[in-house]
Amino acid sequence: MAFRPSRSLVTGASSGIGVAFARELAARGSDLVLVARREERLERLASELRTAHGITCETVAFDLSVDRAGAALRAQVSGDFDLVVNNAGFAAQGPFLTGSGEEFARVIAVDVRAVVDVCREFLPAMVKRGRGAIVNVSSTTAFQPVPSLAVYSAAKAFVQSFSQSLWYEAKENGVTVFALAPGPTRTEFFEVIGEGAAVAGRMQTAEQVAATGMRALDRRSTPPYVVSGVANSWTARLAGLVPRRLLIPIVARILHPLPPQ
Repeated sequence: MAFRPSRSLVTGASSGIGVAFARELAARGSDLVLVARREERLERLASELRTAHGITCETVAFDLSVDRAGAALRAQVSGDFDLVVNNAGFAAQGPFLTGSGEEFARVIAVDVRAVVDVCREFLPAMVKRGRGAIVNVSSTTAFQPVPSLAVYSAAKAFVQSFSQSLWYEAKENGVTVFALAPGPTRTEFFEVIGEGAAVAGRMQTAEQVAATGMRALDRRSTPPYVVSGVANSWTARLAGLVPRRLLIPIVARILHPLPPQ
């Protein structure tokens, strides 16, 4: 049976996977609250979705790197939600030793702290009602250390582990929580971290990743995490079997990290 939430909140909704989730949810008739920093993009998307699907679509221009981001966001939106998609993410690419401490702090703030804060603010109401779902967007980088993306991959490993713990805690109360782990995806991600961050394997589209997440929500019983793409799923499994001292140099060579500037 198709999962049809009456009202959904999507972070990082101004581009990429967030936009794809918003369009898929709107097509299923869900009212939306779209959250991102870029207000103009949010408004354009909201106008498109209202016209195409006749839904209510609110926008919240918000920076998830702020302290207590979940509480601050919750104060700006009213009512209950059947679905929260924690999609907002940030990455800093390059050798750790020459990286920016400010950028690393932002990665942790958006990819770790905000995910925890948003879950803490929105999950209890779902548990109280005995229904709802939270999708925390992780990454296949969560399954192994990634030189040149050291902080980002560690942050996504946190999201992966955190989401699986919540999966267990929430399911007894009729609420679904899981991590969605995309592999390389055609989004602005690689524009932000630099074209030097080569990828292994075939890229998916944002629409394919969102469709994977929605299919997981359609299931009667959702697993603790879902990897988007068959090849990515096998790669993630194999990463757990190879000794780290062998795996890390292989990953480093595949990604061809940029030399220090």
